[in-house]
Amino acid sequence: MRYWPLIWGGLKRKRLRTAFTLLSILIAFVLYGYLSAINKAFELGVEVAGEDRLVLRHKVSFSIPLPLSYAERIKAVPGVVDTVHANWFAGIYQEPKNFFPQLAVEPDAYLRLYPEFLLPEDQKQAWLANRSSVIAGRAIAERFGWKIGDRIPLQATVWRKKDGSSTWEFELVGIYDGANPETDTTQFLFHYDYFDEARAFGNGTVDWYIIRVNDPPRAAEIAQQIDAEFANSPYETKTSTEKAFVQGFAEQIGNIGAIIGGILAAVFFTILLVTGNTMMQSVRERTAELAVLKTVGFSSRLVLALVLAESLALTALGGGLGLLLGWLVILRGDPTGGFLPIFFFPPKDMLIGAGYVAALGLVAGLLPAVQAMKLRVVDALRRV
Repeated sequence: MRYWPLIWGGLKRKRLRTAFTLLSILIAFVLYGYLSAINKAFELGVEVAGEDRLVLRHKVSFSIPLPLSYAERIKAVPGVVDTVHANWFAGIYQEPKNFFPQLAVEPDAYLRLYPEFLLPEDQKQAWLANRSSVIAGRAIAERFGWKIGDRIPLQATVWRKKDGSSTWEFELVGIYDGANPETDTTQFLFHYDYFDEARAFGNGTVDWYIIRVNDPPRAAEIAQQIDAEFANSPYETKTSTEKAFVQGFAEQIGNIGAIIGGILAAVFFTILLVTGNTMMQSVRERTAELAVLKTVGFSSRLVLALVLAESLALTALGGGLGLLLGWLVILRGDPTGGFLPIFFFPPKDMLIGAGYVAALGLVAGLLPAVQAMKLRVVDALRRV
């Protein structure tokens, strides 16, 4: 810290220039935080998808249904421990923009396969006892202000009732939480039996199966065995790990990770140029001062370290404030009003961001620091 006054003095030399550079770095890292949270949301929980879970769908398309009778044949495959099916409902709540996942499932089995969904026991029993009841994730319940006991109507876009009605009404009996921040708490889950009995067509079919296996390292092998069971049938299947299924589902929207990576690369390259230019100008303006430092005994390596320290201090201040501000803003919640299933600044990305701060400071300050190190006192004084 004995050299801190020299470092701080360099930063204060052109205060307006330093302030604008700090602001640029701060904005870049706030953007980094936001894009990291959005990227995590579009991964749809890929990182926490169960390693022991597989997803089976129709081989041709996710939209083609499968027979309900497949369940028993899936359970008979060696290595399969449990299975549950699900149907996508795609109803409208109040207005079309209010999108959230609505699934018809087998209640007990679904919770068994997804232990990360934390539902109080009394609410679970209420859900099991009432065929027209529903449970919802904490995020979606808070988004619409739902509370237990509410009647929630959905307008069907596909699944009309046998009586011709398109209105499905459910009683909210439970609100589940996630075991970790990456758990999707936007799902709306209701009884498959109630749905299948009331719908006008498609009875006895499901959209996909979730399968638990007893040996995760053999998941790919077990998936092949399951698909072989239904090969050359009218409903051939494609089975993959849940992580691969979720990634494929997310990529239907687009390669969000690549898009976000491209944006961040452009932003950081621009900030590198801005910061590097600031440091180059700062060193150029202090040529005589650096010569004096060398004259009074400062070694070339020490001068190199001082310039690098100044660059690191500049990026650490701007980048640190940017990461902190990004984290605080993200804590306020999803800016889309609940469209994203999860929205938080992942700790892993925070650490990566801290690494970017350090790398930015080193790269931006390296060239001017080397020039300062190689500066000859005679040449420097001649320029004055």
